[in-house]
Amino acid sequence: MKDLPGYLSPEHWIAHLFSSQAAREGGVIRRKLRDVGREAFLAEMRRRGFPVVENAGQFVIFCNREPIRRVA
Repeated sequence: MKDLPGYLSPEHWIAHLFSSQAAREGGVIRRKLRDVGREAFLAEMRRRGFPVVENAGQFVIFCNREPIRRVA
């Protein structure tokens, strides 16, 4: 998320997040949650039906509704 102003509203942050090529193509993206509240972010992911996992301060977002399977 380069070239962003110091603060974005939650709506603009979410719009910017999902404008990435990976998100548009149903891929996987990861982000730190700095510019928008955790609850607003998670509510939007639930609305879209996208699974999210958290590890080491990063959120990994699967921009599709496919099942997630841990393999190791």
